[in-house]
Order: sequence, then structure tokens, then C-alpha cells
Amino acid sequence: MKILAIDLGKARTGIAVSDEGELLASPVCVIQEYDRMRLADRVASLAKEHRAGLLVLGLPRNMDGSEGESARSARDFGGLLEEKTGLPVAFQDERGTTVTAHNYLNQTNTRGRKRKSVVDAVAAVIILQNHLDYRRNCQ
Repeated sequence: MKILAIDLGKARTGIAVSDEGELLASPVCVIQEYDRMRLADRVASLAKEHRAGLLVLGLPRNMDGSEGESARSARDFGGLLEEKTGLPVAFQDERGTTVTAHNYLNQTNTRGRKRKSVVDAVAAVIILQNHLDYRRNCQ
């Protein structure tokens, strides 16, 4: 089954997709959108285009594991995505993914505008790969 991952941001949202065998996560795009309804419509369109059977949404927990306002916002958006797509939404702890994404981009010497335009997609890839690893090892 293909899985679509979302790294939700206030302005930019990264999207990644898995292969059918659930082994590899690949970046799809970064959506520049502030309006949550329009963003949900765009994600729903991408889920349909990629024939996703599951959505994975990054859950921004605090470093102590608690959930704050950002996590509540992500959970609300997950509910909206379930309504729009009819697909189940799983939440994946995203602590540290943006830092890891920046480290990957440092290794490839990706700088400036290019870096800003891809960091959220790379973070979505990390969220998805973590979820795929969890599914493979814990289910």
C-alpha cells in the first residue's frame, strides 16, 4: 500500500510518498498554503493522485513528550483530512525531523533558496521513513 506523509507547517507543508512495498519514502513536493481548508483539498488531491491508502501526519510533540498547541492543531488537521479523503490518518512523532532534515541538506551542501524550498519535503520523508520502519518492526 502507498502511504502519503505530511509535514504540516504554518506556511509550507512537506509531502512524501512511499512505494507500494512500504520500503522507501520519497519526496513529492512542498505546498505553500496558509489556509487549512485549501491545504486539505490539495493534500486530498495528492493522496488520490498517488493512490494512497493511508496518510501519516507528523505530530509535533514537545521534547518532554507532551502535546501543546501545535500538536492539537495537527490532530485537528488530521480529522479534516480524514473527512476530505476518507482515508485513515496515523500520527507520527516528528520531534527532531527538521533538525535531521537540515543535517542531510548540510551533507549535500544544499543552501539558500533551494534549501528553503526542499527542507519540508525532506522532513516529510523522514517522518514517513520512521513510520515505515515502525510498521515493519512493530506490526
